[in-house]
Amino acid sequence: MSVACEPWHPSPMRRFAVCLAVAVAVLTGCGEAGVFDGLGDRTREAVKGGTTTTTVLIAVAAGVDDEGLVRSDDVLWFNDDITPQFTGTSQEVMNAVWQRQLGSRFVQAARSEIAVALPSVVFPALVPQQVRWITSQLVYAETSGTLDTETSAAFGLWSGEPYQSDTARIGVLRVGRAPLEAPAVRSQITSIEVPDGVSLGWTQSGHRYELFCQAEVSEDLCIEVSLSAVPLLDLRP
Repeated sequence: MSVACEPWHPSPMRRFAVCLAVAVAVLTGCGEAGVFDGLGDRTREAVKGGTTTTTVLIAVAAGVDDEGLVRSDDVLWFNDDITPQFTGTSQEVMNAVWQRQLGSRFVQAARSEIAVALPSVVFPALVPQQVRWITSQLVYAETSGTLDTETSAAFGLWSGEPYQSDTARIGVLRVGRAPLEAPAVRSQITSIEVPDGVSLGWTQSGHRYELFCQAEVSEDLCIEVSLSAVPLLDLRP
C-alpha cells in the first residue's frame, strides 16, 4: 500500500505522521472484510419493508471530465422512515438503537438517530452524482452495547438500491473516535491509495473520518465530497 499526502500539509514530518496514523487506522479499523466490513448486513429488513421511489437530481459540475455532485439531502436515505425512531439524550438513543440489533454490531439507524447519538458528527453535503441511496448505521463494540471507538458510525453511498449488488456501492464513510491530542478544528486531508479506489482521512471535533471512494470516482471528486462535510444535524429530514 502506498500513502500519498495532499500537498497542502505544513511540514514533511507532519505529513508523514498523519499519513502513518491514518494508514494504520484504515488497516486496523476496517475488519477482515476491509472497508465494506459490516456494511452488507441487512438488519433493516426486520425493521421495515423495502420501498421504491423515483428521484430526479440535478448534478453540479465538479471533479474531472463529466463528473458531478448532487446534494446528499436530495438522495434517498435508506433508513429515513425506519420505525420506531428513537429520541432522547445521546445515551438513551444509543441504548435504544442497540436493542434493534439482530446478530450484527452494525445496526441500521436513521440519520436523525445518528445525529443525536453523535451530535458533533459531520456528513458530506455533496455526493457523487451517481449516488441515489445512502445507508446509515451505528456501530457497536462486540456484545457490549456501547459504540465502537474505531468505527462508531458507517454510511454507504449507493448508485442502486442498497444490498442488492456490491457493485452499486461506490463509497463508504466511517466515523470513529479521534485521538485525544487531535485538535477540534478540522485537520488536513490525507489521501491513501487502497485496492479499488482511494481513502481520505481527517479529524474534526473529536471524530476521525475515513471516506472511501471506488475507482470510478476520481480522487479530485472524492476530495470535493469530503470538503463539503457539514453537521449531520443540518441534514436531518
